[in-house]
Order: sequence, then C-alpha cells, then structure tokens
Amino acid sequence: MWPLRYIFSILFHDNLTKTHQTCIKVRASITLTTKPKNDFAHHLWNKFIRLSLIPLTLLLLSCGGGGSSPVYVENLDTSVSEGNNSNGSCPQTNWSSGNVSIDHNGIERKFRVYISSNYKSDTPASLVLGFHGWSGNENEFLNNQTVRDQLDEYNYIMISPLGLGSGEPDSSYASWSFRGSTTGLDGDGINQLVANDSEKICDTDSTPDYTYQSCAGIAENTCSWTQCLDDDVSFVSFLVAQAQENLCIDADRIFATGGSNGGMFVWELGQNENTANIFRAVAPIIGLPHRGYLDGPKKPNGLSAILVTGMRDTTVPPGDWDDKSFTTTSNGEAFYYTGASAIAEKWAIALDCDVSIPPKIVDLDTASTLECRGWDNCRDTNSYPSILDCRGAEMGHTYNLDDSWPLIMDFFNDR
Repeated sequence: MWPLRYIFSILFHDNLTKTHQTCIKVRASITLTTKPKNDFAHHLWNKFIRLSLIPLTLLLLSCGGGGSSPVYVENLDTSVSEGNNSNGSCPQTNWSSGNVSIDHNGIERKFRVYISSNYKSDTPASLVLGFHGWSGNENEFLNNQTVRDQLDEYNYIMISPLGLGSGEPDSSYASWSFRGSTTGLDGDGINQLVANDSEKICDTDSTPDYTYQSCAGIAENTCSWTQCLDDDVSFVSFLVAQAQENLCIDADRIFATGGSNGGMFVWELGQNENTANIFRAVAPIIGLPHRGYLDGPKKPNGLSAILVTGMRDTTVPPGDWDDKSFTTTSNGEAFYYTGASAIAEKWAIALDCDVSIPPKIVDLDTASTLECRGWDNCRDTNSYPSILDCRGAEMGHTYNLDDSWPLIMDFFNDR
C-alpha cells in the first residue's frame, strides 16, 4: 500500500513530472576548499579555479562519484560571495538552463536552472531558489507556465534543487530536512499546557512510520520522515556560492520559496544563522514549522516573508485567523505544526511591527483569490507590509501557482 504522504503529494502537488533532461555535470572537489588567507591569495586561487574548470570538470565526469558521508558534516567553504552584486561585477556565465549537479559532502546534489530570456551576462539578476514538496522533484515550480513567464518578465534566475530520498542516496520520497523532521522530536518537550502532551511531532498511534534508512541512530521515534544523508542547510549555502561563481547574480536580491515540505524548509533557512543573511525575502507555501519551533529569523533586523496557506488544507492546516495555537494534520495522520498566525506574528516582531494591533487586510496590487493580512507599521514596509499572511478560503494542500505566484513575485519585487 502506498504511504498516505506519497498519495497526498501525487494528488495535490502542482505539476509533478517524469520529464528527464540532459544533466550537465559540474562537480566540485571537497578536498580543495582551504580558504586563502589574504585577498591576493584569494585572487590567485580564483584565477586557478577558473583556468582549471574545464579540464577538472572533464576529469571528474570520467571518474564518476557518489559515496556518502555522515549527516551534518560540513567540510566545505560555503561562504556566499559579495563580489558579483549590483555593482555590475560578474563572473563568466558557465551555467545555462537545464539540469546541473554538484558534489556536497561527497553526495551528488542535483538541481534545475532556469535563466530568464532577458538575462545578460554583465547585468546582475535576481535569484530565487524553489524547493519542492515531499516526494516531489525539481520540476514542480519550473514546469508551470505562469512561473516561467514571470521569471522572464522580471528577469529572475530560478534554481530548483532536488531533495534526497530514502535510499543511499536516491530521489524516491525526496525530502528536505529541518528541525524535528529527522529526530521526530518537537521543540518544546512536554508542554504542561497541552493535555496528554508528548515530546513527539506526531501521534504515533495514527501516523505511519516513514523513517528513512539514513536516519537510523538519529530518529528518536517513528515520527521521523525526512532524509539524514546530508545537511540541507549547508547544501543551500554551498549551492548559492556556486551559483554566484557561475552566473551573474545580484547578491542583494536572493530569495527562497518552497511548497509543503519545501515551505517548511524555507522557514528553517530563515531561522538558521548560517543561511538567514543570504536572503532578501522568503515565501513558504502550504508549509509550517513543526510544533515547538516557533522562532524568529536569525537575520539582523528581521527577514521579510509572505506565507501562503489554504484554509481547507488538512495536511498542513494553518489554523483560524488570529489563532496562535498549534495545528494538527487531519487527513488520517496526526502531525503537529506551528500555526500560521503564530509564526507570522513572531517574524513581525523581528521586523519591529507593533503586534499589539491586530493585522489588517491588505489591498493587493495583483488579482488574487487570496486574502492577505499584515501590519503596516513594520520595518522595510513598501507597497506591501514586510510580513504577509495570505490564505485561500477554498484552497487545500496545493501550491495554486497560477494564483499565488504572481502575488509572490509582486512581494519580491517590492522588497
């Protein structure tokens, strides 16, 4: 019998596809990562890397790759470059639209690149990372015509990575790991204010065991449901650094979005001090942190966010407006999540919003069936408030990209 989470992914995730494209392999050695000690050495190092890129790539392609490494072992220089930004200084464009792979911690990580039709190799472009849902793939966003049209219109590059699966490694049940999803533990332990509470992120009596083989020794219970092969947060840092070496990217305009499991991971990227500063704004779609992980962003002065959820979502329910309690999956399983109102308010506080005033309905500049609420007295507020909580009254566990994506792009463009 197929697991319920797989069935829900097939039924509700937008544009899952089995389309295969030519994979352009770009491997980066994890043994040549010692950071130069001064700027001149750094210049020579970069020159050496560029001159060596073609023969090194051909050599690595002939050698293959693979293998595995312990989870959360970070042995790479993943610092994000500030060199190619809005001042017009750009590296040579080495990547093109298509499928690419790089090595991170000895594991092949795959992703799809989409370069806007208006891209110019000497003009920095905005970058958005798009993370698929559980058991999804790198095509969930980019196979949508509305997404591609708007990326072209506003000159955005999109990179959509493929998560790691349940094998050693593979892409079956591809997933993104975030706090609680690997251990199965919630963030607040036994909460005395919750009747019959436990320290788990699910009710094990009604929730199937999805624990991946790679999480043996890490999972504390059968609520674990994502991969433990690699540190996804470290991978994102490395991916952005690699993108800046191979494309003309505005380092001040890097964004992240994700759906379902990918949306949960986007919150993690903002809550992690190693990645929060990378992003200008984020847009989680139908994804919320697990219960007990109600944390603000680690970026100084806050991080702008637009949250999109569906009021008819039984997989990751947002809760009622202004209800700050945790929510529970009601699709035959029972996972526990932070409520949408609670996380929106937490991030609003980091943006100096006056949360003593309830958020109000926001007039949208684009046609949408979503209702959005926010505070208009926050830091970085422009046409839109810097934190938006948007919900579809008839929307379930679906990305609803034809409706949600134009609004997300409006929000990013307003930053």
